[in-house]
Amino acid sequence: MKTVKITLNSIDKVKAFVNDVSKFTTDFDLVSGRYVIDAKSIMGIFSLDLSKPIDLNIHDDENVDDILKTLAPYIVE
Repeated sequence: MKTVKITLNSIDKVKAFVNDVSKFTTDFDLVSGRYVIDAKSIMGIFSLDLSKPIDLNIHDDENVDDILKTLAPYIVE
């Protein structure tokens, strides 16, 4: 499993993010405080505080490089 910080600070960014993660069969979790949300759930994402960066857990060890390339626009250093 790999964890990265992402930012989803606009409605368009959330829609594009859900589109991008849905291309993969891997499980993704968004963690904000004590809440853990399925990253493929647009309604779940909108229940989080999107004003701060959120942890994204990627439950895949083989395709991580491809996933990180696809999700690069959302990743915060």
